[in-house]
Amino acid sequence: DQWGGCYENRMRFPLEVVRRVRATVGDDFIVIFRIAAMDMLEGGMSWDEIALLAKELEKAGASIISTHFVWHEANVPTIATMVPRAAFTRVTARVRKEVSIPLITSNRINMPEVAEEVLERGDADLVSMARPMLADSEFMNKAATGRRDEINTCIACNQACLDHTFSMKTTSCLVNPRACHETMLSYEPTTAPKSVAVIGAGPAGMAYATVAAERGHKVTLFDAADEIGGQFNLAKRVPGKEEFHETLRYYNTMLSKLNVDVKLGQRVDAAKLQEMGFDHIVVATGITPRTPAIKGIDHPMVVGYIDAIMGRKPIGKKVAVIGAGGIGFDVTDLITHDGPSGALDIDVFAREWGIDFDNHPRGGVTGVEPQVARADREVYLIQRKSTPVGRGLGKTTGWTHRTTLGRRGVNMLNGVDYRLIDDDGLHLMIEDKPVSLDVDTVIICAGQEPLRELYDSLASAGASVELIGGAFEAAELDAKAAINQASWSASKL
Repeated sequence: DQWGGCYENRMRFPLEVVRRVRATVGDDFIVIFRIAAMDMLEGGMSWDEIALLAKELEKAGASIISTHFVWHEANVPTIATMVPRAAFTRVTARVRKEVSIPLITSNRINMPEVAEEVLERGDADLVSMARPMLADSEFMNKAATGRRDEINTCIACNQACLDHTFSMKTTSCLVNPRACHETMLSYEPTTAPKSVAVIGAGPAGMAYATVAAERGHKVTLFDAADEIGGQFNLAKRVPGKEEFHETLRYYNTMLSKLNVDVKLGQRVDAAKLQEMGFDHIVVATGITPRTPAIKGIDHPMVVGYIDAIMGRKPIGKKVAVIGAGGIGFDVTDLITHDGPSGALDIDVFAREWGIDFDNHPRGGVTGVEPQVARADREVYLIQRKSTPVGRGLGKTTGWTHRTTLGRRGVNMLNGVDYRLIDDDGLHLMIEDKPVSLDVDTVIICAGQEPLRELYDSLASAGASVELIGGAFEAAELDAKAAINQASWSASKL
């Protein structure tokens, strides 16, 4: 009929909607229409169709065209942390040349300088941001007053925003648990300031220290390491997770601004803390990697995930990664990666995901094969659970990690029983059948144990003490839970 079939007919419905809206609201009213400027679907919209739609929307009465990229059923990530900043604005720039009305661009524009560069290049007339406002509701005020370093940057993890949305949970933000909870989680100034010691400068410790100090408490933050960050210092080394550098920049800035006394490279015990006379002590000492009970676990080929990520021990050419949770995927990504990070280079990203920005075939991807650069390693990613490997990863990002490792030829094994590690490799049982993997390195990513000794000593001595973060719950390394718990606790001090 007139609403389907040829492209002109398929355009009819949106154009009629715009015409009717314009007729209803009059000329002096802004009407914005959003289009997929590159839908990332095999056989998707051609460039000529997109350009024609934009022109017809302008004729129909649209004031502004807002561009987005990809539909949810596409196999290209557009909002995950592995996506480079402002990766798709060049597509908006091309649409902008076809019309005379303003264009909005979007996707992975998370800092003021990124937005300014987009505008200066002429890629768009306006920039759309959503998640950055969850990460920091004061984003625009800070940008306008030259306080860029105080911005709590969106790291595009999606763990508390989109993953929550698609799980029917209240949307929030990993780095800012106040998002969408502003009337419940309040950082009101304290009427009874206390001297507070926070032990451990990981995600939970940093969050607690900043919130408590913001409310007016006098906070001293201790850590045995020579830098703040805890597990974030591991995450930032994984290709595609470079945004964690911004989180650490934010906390360094705020700890200084809020006059938190940061004491790095210092180990403190219960006696020392009590001698120092703090009113309240917060233990955020984190976790230690769990060592599974596998025969031969002390074999020289066995490497812990911290040593693997930090590069402290050599990794061979044939590797088994034990544990397929988030850490296992990160480690596997790291050791199979080769070349520059796609998160920092748009052209590398485009090659990895099979996007042709220059020629814009249908959907931007039709007929384009992903070009996968991978390290010269044979890798097995293994788990005890019988569920599909990676099922527990985030709803909106898990598929990207599974796809990446699959394209790099990683062998994913589930339903495994670990039997022995020896000179011949890793010996398993799969479906009651013995399997031996000829590997020269076994990396352990088998969970964590909480470090609670300091808390136990302080509690036994009757000190005013609480436990937060991984030291409280170490079943999974969960920065979202750690920052959320710490922020709520500090708000009540």
